[in-house]
Amino acid sequence: MLRIQDGQFYMDEKPFHIYSGAMHYFRIPRCYWEDRLLKLKAAGFNTVETYTSWNLHEPKPGEFHFDGMLDIAEFLRTAQKVGLYAIVRPGPYICAEWDFGGLPAWLLKDRNMRLRCNYAPYLECVKNYYAALSKEITPLLQKNGGNILALQVENEYGSYGNDKAYLQSVLNIMEETGMTDTFLFTSDGDCDYMLTGGGLPGIFKALNFGSRSKTAFPKLKAYQENAPYMCAEFWDGWFDHWADKHHTRPSIEVVHEIKNFLELDASFNMYMFHGGTNFGFTAGANHNGAYQPTVTSYDYNAPLTEWGAYTETYHKIRKMMHEKQNLPLGELPPEPKLQNIGRVELKESTGLFENLQNIGEFHHSPTPENMEYFDQNFGYILYSTTLKGSYGAGLLQFEGVHDNAYVFVNGELKKTYYRHENKGCKHADGFTMLFGGCKEECKIEIFVEAMGRVNYGKALYDRKGIERVLLGNQTLFDFDICCLPMDALDKLDFNLGANKFPKFFKGTFKASTEADCFVSPDGFKKGCIFINGFNLGRYWEIGPQKTLYVPKDVLKEENEILIFEQEGCSSPYVTLTDTPQLSQNKRRFCFFK
Repeated sequence: MLRIQDGQFYMDEKPFHIYSGAMHYFRIPRCYWEDRLLKLKAAGFNTVETYTSWNLHEPKPGEFHFDGMLDIAEFLRTAQKVGLYAIVRPGPYICAEWDFGGLPAWLLKDRNMRLRCNYAPYLECVKNYYAALSKEITPLLQKNGGNILALQVENEYGSYGNDKAYLQSVLNIMEETGMTDTFLFTSDGDCDYMLTGGGLPGIFKALNFGSRSKTAFPKLKAYQENAPYMCAEFWDGWFDHWADKHHTRPSIEVVHEIKNFLELDASFNMYMFHGGTNFGFTAGANHNGAYQPTVTSYDYNAPLTEWGAYTETYHKIRKMMHEKQNLPLGELPPEPKLQNIGRVELKESTGLFENLQNIGEFHHSPTPENMEYFDQNFGYILYSTTLKGSYGAGLLQFEGVHDNAYVFVNGELKKTYYRHENKGCKHADGFTMLFGGCKEECKIEIFVEAMGRVNYGKALYDRKGIERVLLGNQTLFDFDICCLPMDALDKLDFNLGANKFPKFFKGTFKASTEADCFVSPDGFKKGCIFINGFNLGRYWEIGPQKTLYVPKDVLKEENEILIFEQEGCSSPYVTLTDTPQLSQNKRRFCFFK
């Protein structure tokens, strides 16, 4: 088992260095787990690191899923099969640019819920999750013959809070559920307040940073003595937001930092070694004065691309790691196979509003409650209310709008609102619009898209939908609400036609089941794409991402593609290509001020 002796890591009575790369099983198609892990091993690394995704493992309280892409035990067994140790970071909070930082949305149904602190109802939920998770991972601890050499306690907690009683409670729950019979650690940034708030006595402390390794590590000496240097997250790249530019980082910078780690005799974990994809609606968001939703791709400028291809950075690091360890350079696993299918006509279409009864779940409420109130985790929600009587012209005010909204008055689109554009607005996370008045009856509909819950910082309580609607100073009540998680699209009726957007478009195509591809929705504005019922994720014409990754395990010989387009399109076709396009423009990302 991993332990510390004489200021360094030991394994099996020999000095040991952790050379780790981050890969998240829930972002990688299961058919590619072994391929990606073999490529990590071939680069001279000995360990894989992964978070766990509570929100996917427990989508409803007490309902647990550990199958398919969520079979963490099989992912870890595959890592052991190819000769890799594992570090598991069970959260419960993971950040990771993942919806709600991996916390399940149903926690927000309780308006009194308090997250990431010593609040008993929250800790009870954590305990239930850990009890289920431990059954999957504790058999794979080193002492039980597995490959898990370390577990993390919480995650970068010093960036969020300073509740030591909470951290101790998480540690206690880990002990109760059998997860402390291994090496434990915390990880935080190299700031005093982060290390102070995020650490626990007797628990090994690691650092997270993207540069300055030679000056960052000495900070640890004030917090732990006679301990090895460990960077639990070396940020080799960065993630992208919609309406921003694609982040890249020169290979020379990444290689320089890895060289420094090796010269310092330090252990490290590259975050990310292979980023993968935020399939479906799983991408999170940031909020630092303005809402910033994350794109579908989690390529991260990692040594292995989103689709598993080698990069210049990969080859340079591989050479350096093999030289450091006196390892022979063997053959590499093959590059991914890609196919160019070409143009696919979307010959059928139907409207969202025409299909509400087929794909929606209906509720009635005096007030426009959030998605979480109705046990909805992801997707869209439609609010409808009817004004009856005589109303003059005035201002309609919408409060707590999370995230994008389309307002229809008597069936006609009158307003489109994007939360990320709301900067310094008088009405925080909301907007106003002119209402022309009505004499007898007027129907107001607000179609809201959830773009991703905030995954970092004080804006973590990010409930989706709308909070309140007013006309002048009069609060509007009596709402019909339709939840649209987009998980029942096989019930769409394409015979119903479409009077307006949003619309669904459908087409068919043939493909090889032995190669990946990318779908380019050029000409479409905003929405999401499904192939054979699998949600590839969101697209948006504002970029930077312009294509969505289609892994081979989604494909069949005969395929159906379905596009949900919210705003409009110039031509009803898409292109399936072998060429990814993650950016309109590139922006170098640098960690130096």
